[in-house]
Amino acid sequence: MDVLDIARWQFAITTVYHFFYVPLTIGLAPLVAIMQTAWVRTGNERWLKLTKFFGKLLLINFAIGVVTGIVQEFQFGMNWSEYSRFVGDVFGAPLAMEALAAFFVESTFLGLWIFGWDKLPKKIHLACIWAVALATNLSAFFILAANSWMQHPVGATFNAETGRAEMNDIWAVLTNNTLLAAFPHTITAAWLTAGTFVAGIAAWWMVREVRRGRKDVARDVYRPAVILGLIVMIVSGAGIAVSGDAQAKLMFEQQPMKMAAAEALCESSPGGAPFSILSIGNLANSCEDVTHVLEIPGLTSFLADGSFTAPLPGVNEVQQQMQDRYGDTDAAGNPIDYSPNLALTYWSFRLMIGLGVGSAALALMALWLTRKGRVTDNPWLARIALIAIPTPFLASAFGWIFTEAGRQPWVVVPNPTGIDQIRMLTERGVSLAQGAGVVFASMAIFTLVYTVLTIIWGRLIWRYMVEGAPETVHDDSPEARSDDDAADRPLSFAY
Repeated sequence: MDVLDIARWQFAITTVYHFFYVPLTIGLAPLVAIMQTAWVRTGNERWLKLTKFFGKLLLINFAIGVVTGIVQEFQFGMNWSEYSRFVGDVFGAPLAMEALAAFFVESTFLGLWIFGWDKLPKKIHLACIWAVALATNLSAFFILAANSWMQHPVGATFNAETGRAEMNDIWAVLTNNTLLAAFPHTITAAWLTAGTFVAGIAAWWMVREVRRGRKDVARDVYRPAVILGLIVMIVSGAGIAVSGDAQAKLMFEQQPMKMAAAEALCESSPGGAPFSILSIGNLANSCEDVTHVLEIPGLTSFLADGSFTAPLPGVNEVQQQMQDRYGDTDAAGNPIDYSPNLALTYWSFRLMIGLGVGSAALALMALWLTRKGRVTDNPWLARIALIAIPTPFLASAFGWIFTEAGRQPWVVVPNPTGIDQIRMLTERGVSLAQGAGVVFASMAIFTLVYTVLTIIWGRLIWRYMVEGAPETVHDDSPEARSDDDAADRPLSFAY
């Protein structure tokens, strides 16, 4: 492999590892805030137990997510310096806003929440976790703004003297229609991840407590968490479907090659393109001998254009269009293939959809089993609950793989209605000074470190998950303590 291939592998590995933790933090922070709000408003001890239980799991995930995210930004300067030189004026702005306006708020108020249980008034302490939840989602907005600009550059001009893209309208960057479609889709996917996490763990504990003869604990403590998680799963599942449909139609306008690759549609379909459940043949970056089986008539055309009979250009047609507009050879005279890896794009698209739909279906089944205040000792529910937890994580990961792999060979996709010069092939964004050996060594080290961190994350999550919600909790807020208690009792920290 050359430097380009290794650099791409490194960025892909570290990004997928990092994004494994991000959706859970984005979705779990508001769920913990909801639990604490329920406790503050009702005074019911069950919600305090659940807040501290899932709050501890949130902190573990947040810490690992921060550590794995640090490397991401360094890679722009180390492996992708030519890309950074070209887009730094635009790309750096939303990333700086993410750090200053979101991450600092997020980390500051999380610290106040961790150590403020016995020092801050209840409502002030509650406001801290809501600040964390809002800042976490705001952080996602700014990062998606940077990524959406790569998918659909706006608000910038091309400086021919410096050969760089220069921002002239930050508002256009922050209101990019690609961003406005991607943000709700990403956030609802994160809520699905967190809802499945909460419902899965609580359902496992509910079954366990019933089998231990503690049906009252199962019904009083864990069933409310199950119901909360399931409702979030169903609502977010509907949100994913609606936002995903809007995103697909926008993607077809801006990146028709990605839509054709999602179906491995090699030849144009003049009267409605079907959606295949399975394809066989040579999908390895080729359109030779591809056979679609188990097709749903017209569905891909509907996803792209809102009509089951809409014509859809195939990979070969879009390839010719892009060659005519952007050239058919690179600087070295080699032919340019404007199509992504069809196998990766095709299957990641289906795994994203299938795993997401599977999570929503499991939520409906679990709601039926827990209807009318029921708790159950069905061991299959406990097993399925644990098996279901990874599914939205994987769906999110495959969604990002589809998004990023599907825009290849571009690292900055040309805006079909914008300035032609604001575009960059991935091969032109890689650093020129790095050797293959150096990049490979860093990739191997980072992969090893990230694997170790993931193992640590899994062991910590499992360790504190099997401990369950605390049997007893104390309201350590200043309002709940008398002056004598405050003088006689040592300070107690929640974590």
